[in-house]
Amino acid sequence: MTLKSGLKLSLMGAVASTALLASPASAEISACLVTKTDTNPFFVKMREGAVAAAAELGINLQTHAGRLDGDVETQIAAIESCVAGGASGILLTPNDSRALVPAVTQARENGVLVIMLDTPLEPADAADSTFATDNFLAGVLIGEWALAQMGDDAADAKIATLDLNASQISVDYLRNQGFMTGFGIDVKDPTVIGDEDDPRIVGHDVTNGNEEGGRTAMENLLQRDPGINLVYTINEPAAAGAYEALRSVGRQDDVLIVSVDGGCPGVQNVAEGIIGATSMQFPLLMAAKGIEAIKAYAETGETPENTDGLDFFNTGVELVTDNPVEGIPSITSEEGLTRCWG
Repeated sequence: MTLKSGLKLSLMGAVASTALLASPASAEISACLVTKTDTNPFFVKMREGAVAAAAELGINLQTHAGRLDGDVETQIAAIESCVAGGASGILLTPNDSRALVPAVTQARENGVLVIMLDTPLEPADAADSTFATDNFLAGVLIGEWALAQMGDDAADAKIATLDLNASQISVDYLRNQGFMTGFGIDVKDPTVIGDEDDPRIVGHDVTNGNEEGGRTAMENLLQRDPGINLVYTINEPAAAGAYEALRSVGRQDDVLIVSVDGGCPGVQNVAEGIIGATSMQFPLLMAAKGIEAIKAYAETGETPENTDGLDFFNTGVELVTDNPVEGIPSITSEEGLTRCWG
């Protein structure tokens, strides 16, 4: 099926949507959103999108989240609760793209539509569909931009990558390996972070996708080589932490930081020169289209179709930078601030 994208996602109108009466056909449709955490701004925005879309379409929505990034057990319990509660569909950002496959399989066997948001399962077809950024492309864009920005100095780059966690889930390696590919590094196994033999790579560390983790990881890698001059980060909170670590040793102005997410704080960091470039995702759109798909499935039995040539439904990506490079499409931070996570 082809999904329509005409939802009005004004949160003020959606949150106050008790005045929007569901039609009899959709009144009993229920859905669940299960995010990695309920504190990361990315997932907060995703929840806003789901709440707004559910309110407009008259769908009863329950929201759940892991206690922290990597918490699989809480997510499994949430999936089981949603199935037991009669949900027609579940939107899920998995904390472990492999470990959650059995729970997702069981939910589908019970007739529940399961759609991944942002992070595909491994294998991707273990879910009914995935609505996501092209995370590999997001990495490629910032890698190509960094390569062009450094010019001849790229040959002598000293690169640190600040990744998610030791599990190396799909969203983690897709972004990392995309960045490496864009920068011209041979990634060997594209599903493994850290198997490269390029001498420019100082090392990899994990951040759990938060500012404190980014600071600690950057400190660790600076001890390995204080001359690091290019930093890739899994997301913008990690980038903010890396910047603070660099600032503490007076290196904040001579290290290039690139990231992925496109949240308003991250785009503001681009405007302030903290982050050189970031790839913007659209989590509100992911969630809204996921809710549309659940409604369609409940009413017609139709499941969403993937974008042509991909194993997921592509919700788009934009490079945000105030230092554009010829041949790499981008938008400015000013424009980004009007679109962040929309």
